[in-house]
Amino acid sequence: MDELTTLYRPVGQKEYELIQDSGRFPPRLPIQPIFYPVLNEAYATQIARDWNTKDRASGYTGYVLRFAVRSEFLKEFPVQTVGNAGHKELWIPAERLEEFNAAIVGEIETLAVFRSPANSD
Repeated sequence: MDELTTLYRPVGQKEYELIQDSGRFPPRLPIQPIFYPVLNEAYATQIARDWNTKDRASGYTGYVLRFAVRSEFLKEFPVQTVGNAGHKELWIPAERLEEFNAAIVGEIETLAVFRSPANSD
């Protein structure tokens, strides 16, 4: 049996809808050369709650997603710490996202939703 790593991803409204439609992460935009899954729920929650809810491009909404990935696939991507010690993420090149999606085992779960009605237009 494959060893699995649990990862998290904070996303905005549009990306969430694409994930719901396909069950996988959508291709990155040309201005997004890296896909950033994070290693802990607290960091994903911080981004979804504190950043996505203030971002028009995110629809002023942040979702926290959880999913499992085959650990073997992740071995070539070192853990990156950005900001403080709890801000750990992986940097997956956009051109490898299809392989990343293929390494997901099971479904992408929604853990939390944060909305900012004061900022919506």
